[in-house]
Amino acid sequence: MFGGGARHREQRGAAAVEFALIAPLLLLLVFGIISYGYMLSFRQALSQGASEGARAAAVTLGTVGGTQQVDAARAALNQSLSSYGITCVGTNLRRNNATVGTCAVTIATCTNNAARKCATVSVDYLYKDNALTPTFPGLGIVMPTHLGYTAVAEVS
Repeated sequence: MFGGGARHREQRGAAAVEFALIAPLLLLLVFGIISYGYMLSFRQALSQGASEGARAAAVTLGTVGGTQQVDAARAALNQSLSSYGITCVGTNLRRNNATVGTCAVTIATCTNNAARKCATVSVDYLYKDNALTPTFPGLGIVMPTHLGYTAVAEVS
């Protein structure tokens, strides 16, 4: 009567064709959201690791500028990045025995108070060359080339 129940022979498969046209865009959007979210999570871990490293160096007892403070800072940084399989070895960030960036821990005179010492932890991860998730065409324009953070804490 009203034509709502029966489909015409020419319309068979139209939904499948429409889905086939839209599915790649939908998948690109979903995987893009996942990749970008994972990168943001990793960016937060880098920031937190640098902060925890500076804090650990600042509160570790020992000779100011000694190896105990540098070792404590590196251990705190490595603990923050361990879930991503990344470690700070010397001045290199390493992942699967490959260098993926740089890291530095220094104890030096504070820039705002020459009478005090400050612990500085810096990390720089080359994200574009060492993405943590599979890359998809088009995502390179929104993903950062590198992620870098520096945290400073006054040594007590």
